[in-house]
Amino acid sequence: MPVLTSAVDVLTRRLPKLFSQDAHLAIDYAIAGSLFAAGVWYWRRNRKAALGSAICGASTLGLAVLTSTPGGSKRGVSFPLHRQVENGLSAMIATMPEFLHIGKGRGRKHFLITAGVLTVVSNLTQFESHRARRKLSRAS
Repeated sequence: MPVLTSAVDVLTRRLPKLFSQDAHLAIDYAIAGSLFAAGVWYWRRNRKAALGSAICGASTLGLAVLTSTPGGSKRGVSFPLHRQVENGLSAMIATMPEFLHIGKGRGRKHFLITAGVLTVVSNLTQFESHRARRKLSRAS
């Protein structure tokens, strides 16, 4: 994992959880949209960056769509599993410039910043539901 993403992870891991599960999924959709928009913007400038953005956007969107919503539909990916997959997805986004041999510049920075934002959102989300936290506090 690149240094920026690792540093952001260490700095935000112990901060208070600010985002609900619904807000987290909404931010995931926004991040996927930004990756698709970047792919369109890069199309004439840097085809490798455009391809990488499309791959990362599709992965982020697919994870968000397949995640069970809290108190709503039951789909293939539980929210705790979503967090684990999202950590891997963040690492994939951060290493996409090296994987596709994207030169230095805006393309590389875009992937690193997006991976950092995804890490921050993941670290600041309440992944346990209120019911699960209540059960854990009763068991203690």
